[in-house]
Amino acid sequence: MTTQILQWGNSKAIRLPKLLLEESGLPETIELVVVGDTIVIRPARKPREGWAEAFAAMREDSDREWAWEGLIHDETELEGIEWE
Repeated sequence: MTTQILQWGNSKAIRLPKLLLEESGLPETIELVVVGDTIVIRPARKPREGWAEAFAAMREDSDREWAWEGLIHDETELEGIEWE
């Protein structure tokens, strides 16, 4: 499928056909990422999404003595926390 890049105010826009969006299952909020000469459209991720699993994997795979226990029990503990 091809389409054109259109002028939209001071920006550019593309129109995505409804059928294409329905097939993709994309939510209302997306993220655009440039990979080489390609623009990738994917569902927007929540900040720190997957951190709890990553920490758990680090704890399991680590050969060092880390004090991970009690640090993070699940991802919802991180929501709303401002990091400095």
